[in-house]
Amino acid sequence: MVTAVATLTPGRVWWSAVRPATLAASVSPVLAGTAIAVHEGGVRWGAGIGALVVALAIQLGVNFSNDYSDFKRGADTPQRIGPVRAAASGVVAPDHVRWAAIGAFAVAGLVGLVVSALTDWRLLIAGAACLLAAWLYTGGPRPYGYLGLGEVFVFVFFGLVATCGTVYVEVLHVTALAVLAGCALGFLASAILVLNNLRDIDTDAAVGKRTLATRIGRTQTRRLLLAITAAAFAMPVAAAISQAGPPTVLFSLLAIPVAFPPLAFAFTSTGGPALVIALKRMAMTEMVFSLLFAMGVLVR
Repeated sequence: MVTAVATLTPGRVWWSAVRPATLAASVSPVLAGTAIAVHEGGVRWGAGIGALVVALAIQLGVNFSNDYSDFKRGADTPQRIGPVRAAASGVVAPDHVRWAAIGAFAVAGLVGLVVSALTDWRLLIAGAACLLAAWLYTGGPRPYGYLGLGEVFVFVFFGLVATCGTVYVEVLHVTALAVLAGCALGFLASAILVLNNLRDIDTDAAVGKRTLATRIGRTQTRRLLLAITAAAFAMPVAAAISQAGPPTVLFSLLAIPVAFPPLAFAFTSTGGPALVIALKRMAMTEMVFSLLFAMGVLVR
C-alpha cells in the first residue's frame, strides 16, 4: 500500500516519481551503444553525452506523464502497491507533475535538436517519433499503454532506437551488433515493465486499465517474462555465432544469475512488495548485462 501521506515530504515524493530503478532502461542502451561505437573505431563523445541526456529526459518525461495521466484517469487508488505517485500523493500538485513531464520532454527535444543539427537532420524524424510515442503512452484520448501495447513501445524505443541511435550519432552508421544489442536491451527493459504490470494486475483490472498483463492474465504474463528474458540472453549468443561481434560479447551471459531472483519472485509471489523488489532486481539485471556487454565489446 502507498505510504501514508503524513510521512511524506515533497522531496521524497518527487524522488519516488522519478522512479530511479527505471533509469537503467535509459542508461544501458547508451552504454552499450557507446561501446559499439568505440569498437567501430571512433566515438563522438559530445554526441554520446547528448544521446544520454535525451534518453534520460524521455524516461523522466514518461514517468512523470504516466504519474499524472494515471491520476487523472483514476488508475491510482489507495489499494495500489508500489512507489508513491506524486500526483495522487496529496503532497505535490498534479499540475506540477504535468509541467515536470512537459519540461523533461522539452529538454529531450532541445538536446535532440542540437544533436541532430551536428549529426544528421534526419534524426529529427526519429526524435519526433520518440517524443510523440512517449507522450501518447498514457496521454491523449486513447493511450496505447492502456491498450496492452506498452511493452512494444519499450522494446522499440528503449531498446532498438536508443541503442542504434546512440551508435549512429557517434559513428554515423548502424551495425548488426547494434541491432542485436538493441533487441537484448529492449527485451530486458520490457521485462521491467512486465514486472510492473504484473505487480499492478489486480488494481489495474479494477479501474479498467487494460495493460497486457490484465489482458492475458497472471500465468501468461509470467511466461512472457521468462520468454523475453531468455530472448535477451540469446542475443549475444546470436552475435557471437554470426560474428556480428567479438566472441567476448558472451561476457554478458554472466548476468544470467542476476536475472534468476526477479524471475523467481515473479513465479512464486503474488504480493506487491515482493514484485517491487523483483522490478528493481530486473533493472539491475539490465544494467549488469549492459556493463558486461560493453566490456566484452571493448576487449581487444
